[in-house]
Amino acid sequence: MKFMENATLATQAEALSSLLGLADPPLGISFSSQEPDGVARFDSEMPEPTPDGRTGRVPAGCVFWVEARDKTFTTVAEDHGNCSVGSLTHGFKTLDEAATGADVAALVESEWVTPDVFPHIPTVSEKPEFVTYGPLADATEEPDVVFIRLNGKQAMMLHDAWPELRVEGKPQCHIIPIAKDGGEVALSVGCMLSRVRTGMSNNEMTCAIPANLLGDVVQKLETANNADMKVAAYASADAKRFA
Repeated sequence: MKFMENATLATQAEALSSLLGLADPPLGISFSSQEPDGVARFDSEMPEPTPDGRTGRVPAGCVFWVEARDKTFTTVAEDHGNCSVGSLTHGFKTLDEAATGADVAALVESEWVTPDVFPHIPTVSEKPEFVTYGPLADATEEPDVVFIRLNGKQAMMLHDAWPELRVEGKPQCHIIPIAKDGGEVALSVGCMLSRVRTGMSNNEMTCAIPANLLGDVVQKLETANNADMKVAAYASADAKRFA
């Protein structure tokens, strides 16, 4: 991970929050082969394994997006182990390993997804030893991915600024490898599995931004926001004719 001054990351986090009017702080997500210095492991009790052997520190890796809003921590594969799909997208499990999960069988049986979809789900290409989460403003090194939560208006604003925005559906977590390995800014409309597990609002969507593009995204947001403010003023003035 390329070193960046903390002030720069904090400034970018503040700019992103301010320009979009975010309710939750931007997060940084980092994948590494070595445990980051000075970062605590995520610690909570694991429930008893299911009959197929699944358990984890949280119901699914996407729950770490919630836990990281006010603290920085690192995780390992077993912490994510309750969700076979998330373990697949984050590079912890191969497709064959994930396919043996009873949770995957339940998704297929419900017709929420068909088996032919799984080989095409984006995944992190190199298996990580650690995945670290935390507020972007607190990061001391550039992460791999910047993660934000958006409502409809904020998604509109981001699309205005970044027309190449890639829009995805289920599973929600695959926007992480799209940003990390694919180098694309990816918006997810969410998925029911993740919404239930994370308690996401019905009004929320999520977005993953390659950290090396964040400066460009912020700059283009500034330009797009200026144009939006001018259009909003025009539309407001024009509407008065109909009052």
